[in-house]
Amino acid sequence: MAEVKEPVKQEQESWWSKKERKLVIDPLLDNNPITVQVLGVCSALAVTTLTFKALIMAISVTLVTAFSNLFTSMLRNYIPFQVRMIAQLVIIAFLVTVVELTLKAAQYPMWKDLSVFIGLIITNCIVMGRLEAYAMANKPWKSFLDGIGNGLGYGAILIALGIVREIFGKGTLLAGSPFELKIIGPSADFLLNTQNAWLSWYAPNNLMVLPASALFLIGIIIWIQRSMQPKLIDVS
Repeated sequence: MAEVKEPVKQEQESWWSKKERKLVIDPLLDNNPITVQVLGVCSALAVTTLTFKALIMAISVTLVTAFSNLFTSMLRNYIPFQVRMIAQLVIIAFLVTVVELTLKAAQYPMWKDLSVFIGLIITNCIVMGRLEAYAMANKPWKSFLDGIGNGLGYGAILIALGIVREIFGKGTLLAGSPFELKIIGPSADFLLNTQNAWLSWYAPNNLMVLPASALFLIGIIIWIQRSMQPKLIDVS
């Protein structure tokens, strides 16, 4: 009698295994889009004068990167290779339009400040780069996580720059939001709203508001990161 073979049980892939976690965590440190891949630097110079502005931009890029990765991965087998970049641009442009209109309805003053830069997400190298390098060759869930990870990595640098530049350039934190604080200067309301607040002697330096300061800060972050992780020295 022929031997009956038992059906082989296929192991189901975990939704949050070590590989999936790596897709989200790696872009925060070892493969950061700005400090390691050196992408998206132009927008980092322009939108980090205020922390709240940097936060809005970070959220916008993360949403666009994540969902453009997801949709491109879902459609990758139906997109002709010759027109793949045109199809990708259509997906990105649609998502950017949704994000821009939502921001316009929810936070009009910030939309006025960021409208040009939100539109330029379409040309952001990080978004298109992840579509070409990852989403066109991987499954939707992993592509979605890859988009979230790269968006968060980009956003982490933006927010860090925004905090430093706003505090030392304007003396405030989260200006333009309902949670605005006066951090330094004679009228600081930080530390129990006393006149002898932390760094009350410091006069905000307008140099920190200039794009050049962001360039120097990014350079310092890159230097510190590569000093701590020599393996990254020859990466970019």
